[in-house]
Amino acid sequence: MKKKSTSQSAFFNLRVLIAAVFCLGALAVALFAQTKSARPTQQSNRSVGAEDAPGTQTPDVVQLIGPVLLNTDLRDLPYIAPSHEFEEKRLMRYPHPEISTPTKPTSAYERFESLMKQILPPLPQMPGPLLTFDGMNSAQSGCMCLPPDTDGDVGPNHYVQSVNSSIKIFDKSGNPLNGANGTTYNSLFLTLVGTPCSGLNNGDGFVFYDQVADRWVASDFAFPGTLPGAGPFYQCVAVSQTGDPVSGGWFLYAIQHDPANPTWIGDYPKFAFWNSGGTPAQNAYYFTINQFDGPTLAFEGVRVFALDRASMLTGGAANAIAFNIPPAGLGDSYSLVPAGFRTGNPPPVGGDEFLLSVDSPATGGVTLTQVHGWKFHVDFGTPVNSTLGIGVNHSPNANITVAGFVDAFTTTTLLVPQTGTTAKLDTLGDKIMTPAVYQNRAGVESLWANQTVLLNYPNGPTAVRWYQFNVTGGNFPATPVQQQSWNNGNDGLWRWMPSIAVDQNGNTAIGYSASSAAQNPSIRYAGRLAADPLNNLGQGEAIMTAGGGHQTHSSGRWGDYSMTTIDPVDNLTFWHTNEYYPVTSSANWFTRVGKFQFPAASPTPTPTPTATATATPTAAPTPAAPTAFNATNVTTNSFTANWSSVAGATGYRLDVATNSSFTNFVPPYNNLDVGPVTNWNVTGLTRNAFYYYQLRAYNGNGTSPNSNVIRTKTKNR
Repeated sequence: MKKKSTSQSAFFNLRVLIAAVFCLGALAVALFAQTKSARPTQQSNRSVGAEDAPGTQTPDVVQLIGPVLLNTDLRDLPYIAPSHEFEEKRLMRYPHPEISTPTKPTSAYERFESLMKQILPPLPQMPGPLLTFDGMNSAQSGCMCLPPDTDGDVGPNHYVQSVNSSIKIFDKSGNPLNGANGTTYNSLFLTLVGTPCSGLNNGDGFVFYDQVADRWVASDFAFPGTLPGAGPFYQCVAVSQTGDPVSGGWFLYAIQHDPANPTWIGDYPKFAFWNSGGTPAQNAYYFTINQFDGPTLAFEGVRVFALDRASMLTGGAANAIAFNIPPAGLGDSYSLVPAGFRTGNPPPVGGDEFLLSVDSPATGGVTLTQVHGWKFHVDFGTPVNSTLGIGVNHSPNANITVAGFVDAFTTTTLLVPQTGTTAKLDTLGDKIMTPAVYQNRAGVESLWANQTVLLNYPNGPTAVRWYQFNVTGGNFPATPVQQQSWNNGNDGLWRWMPSIAVDQNGNTAIGYSASSAAQNPSIRYAGRLAADPLNNLGQGEAIMTAGGGHQTHSSGRWGDYSMTTIDPVDNLTFWHTNEYYPVTSSANWFTRVGKFQFPAASPTPTPTPTATATATPTAAPTPAAPTAFNATNVTTNSFTANWSSVAGATGYRLDVATNSSFTNFVPPYNNLDVGPVTNWNVTGLTRNAFYYYQLRAYNGNGTSPNSNVIRTKTKNR
């Protein structure tokens, strides 16, 4: 979150002084009572059990303002400049003084040892990037903001990046499509008059692609005045009308963060898409916010929203169902992250949304051993049947026991060193980082998440902790399937700001920042194949972008988040965006976008055959259903349908219809035999109209069931 005036400095100095006194006092007591080594936290087993019954909780039901239809090409919008913003102290569960820890002098031998580890790291197998290009930078953003809040997602034809002030849209070769400076949130939401979204947008932007509906969602928050301040505080949400985020139009909505507490601001919003269908349909855009009182900045809890996705996709009036989790239901945690899915099968019918968090205690050096899990059941038809967590305080449904870790702070979160400066960078190591990934492969459901942890307390370095939790049947496990604190063989680098993704084959990659007293901050990624031994990113690390400089600004703010996602066209290509500096500067940050992919699996060697009697050949089995992918090359009268190759198939049959029940076929696409291909150009269509397609694979032994259904919309011009 950003502030709007330097006049707040006296307030924050007082808060820092008070926080420092309490933190130092608490630390002294702790050190007197216990050893200096990391100690187990006194965590209660807050709530572990089944979901509360429908009708036993009381949700808030709030109608969104809107929709306002934006039918203007983004390139034709007036440029509404963002307000200049000055960095503030990060809002946290427990405030910590943001004063860098002194750099520990290193001996000549330690420097030599660190250098050798970096020159001779473990031999990586991780593939290098296929493409990288610059995203938004500080000058283009126009907001004078720090950090950039780097976020982005990929669709069939576009990469959309968000920073604090703006979205910038690229084709998949990295060419900008909506101008060198992108589109500011002030411009995008200008027509939401009567709300702060019209001209008072203030950052924490987020964008993601809905691969089922072929839509884009972009959001930031807005409020008048400055912080501390009384608001009112709103979330601005835009849903694209088509798969074209530049010229296809948007539906614009606004919602007050908490109408019952209008002075409470919702900070650090994080979004995810979930659609398990069923009755009631678990079909929503979920987002979470940390709540702070605007005038005092006191922590008030976490608010969790479900937005009516089905209505928003059609530009209809929409409600939000929301719950407040007070501090009593959170313990020492905050920043819940909702789970979303991109690859694999959708969640089972009726499956409830998952959310995750970790504790961030008031004092450093505490060994933590739990990840907390919530389930959110939403019912837009009968809202009173919606539930979140357990009981009146909405405590977590489960506390998952994990290997001990230490939150990435000491008496401060400014820990990450850089070469050539004493300025340290913020670890943001007090939360699960976005996204939390859901995957359903062959009926095995799993959640994947990551965070930043501190090794060798209090000396470091930081490392990327990642998890796989199996949640088959909608149940949280007692322990993870796998977990690791990744430090690449203890090479001395500080790794932080991670973001995780999983491809359709179960291969995992994490993009993150890396730095040390001997290196500028860089963008790196590491990964593992699904068949690799558990609990290790066995394919090693690759460099996406090497930093050419470092940040000298005293605030130390960096990133706030990064993003790794999977390309919906092939469900195999990873895209990552993050912050870096090409040259040393106080606060003139740059961002980078890159993509990479694991190599195709090597075939299993065929053993030498043993002579046997000749057997009668067995007919190939009926092939499995193909997976339909989103349409590409969409025009006013055509699109390209795409699907996966199926083992044993000799061809495919394509249906295209104007309705999802496939009773109104588009001639000649009614069981059309397209042969042994994995895409087909569908022509003769009407402009600005919705179409649906599905596939079946066949061979001499029979025909598969239908694939999933893909909806697309032809362009208007």
